[in-house]
Amino acid sequence: MTAAILDIDGTLVDSNYQHALAWHRAFRRFDRVVPVWQCHRAIGMGGDQLVSHLTDDAFEEEHGDAVRDAEKEEYEPLMPEVVPLPRARELLVALKDQGTRIILASSAKPDELQHYLDLLDARDLADGWTCSEDVEETKPEPDLVQVALEKLGGQDVDAVMVGDSTWDCQAAKNAGVDTIAVRTGGFGVDELQEAGASQVFDSMGELIDRLADTALG
Repeated sequence: MTAAILDIDGTLVDSNYQHALAWHRAFRRFDRVVPVWQCHRAIGMGGDQLVSHLTDDAFEEEHGDAVRDAEKEEYEPLMPEVVPLPRARELLVALKDQGTRIILASSAKPDELQHYLDLLDARDLADGWTCSEDVEETKPEPDLVQVALEKLGGQDVDAVMVGDSTWDCQAAKNAGVDTIAVRTGGFGVDELQEAGASQVFDSMGELIDRLADTALG
């Protein structure tokens, strides 16, 4: 049976816009105005790559680590606003009930990951999970998906990624894994398909209702 590699931020919990605002505020601390919409377009990309992606290599070299620290500080007060997306836990239960192995593949910081696991009550449903400490390079590089595959038993495991961003799709594609995308992260159907998604659903509920029509069915 095909295993499931599930992204968390923006896919299972509604956190993308809080992260976008936190990044915007973090850049402002260093007199760099990056519009919130541009920050949103980069959510799903790992913080190790996001700063230079939204600014330039010189800014990354001078301020990158400090901006990442600032984003964490700005995001912490917003975390109480983050809630599971509708029917997100139901997907985990449905996959578990049919015997599908599940890895929650997140590049979130360890404390954020633990908070999300609590929100989703997911520890007994998932076969494992990842965080930022598990990889050298984050999405769109394939490291995160490769670590998830290793936790499932190796690179030859038949698995499908479920994500919400173009960065999820690209990371999975770079690892040789197919992606089912949901639009809960605010990305368009055409963008997700161009990034590598084989199927796109408007919501988690639509994915669950049509699960039998996917590779995870």
